[in-house]
Amino acid sequence: MTKPKPKGDKKKIERALREREKNRYVLRLYVAGLTPRSVMAIASVKKTCEEHLHGRYKLEITNLRDEPTLAKGEQIIAAPTLIKKLPLPLRRLIGDMADTKKLLVGLDLRDKS
Repeated sequence: MTKPKPKGDKKKIERALREREKNRYVLRLYVAGLTPRSVMAIASVKKTCEEHLHGRYKLEITNLRDEPTLAKGEQIIAAPTLIKKLPLPLRRLIGDMADTKKLLVGLDLRDKS
């Protein structure tokens, strides 16, 4: 026979799930084709996310050559552009994604110092 779980456990689990969702990052990376610069940006962002946000992020990659109308809707003026949708505040990083320090500051994972 199994013992019933205390009700306090359920509340702890629910609190932990809410906290996890609050700390979840939603990112969108816009690239222009599969140029060497785009491939480097994709690899750099994925690597940084895996190292610093493992299991706490969702990364959507959009090729603006395939979906050019999205550029206007998201007001993308240059590629690559990374948009941090969540957690707020919304942030945009444009250009070189190889600079890990700049990427971490833009994602609010490290202070500017």
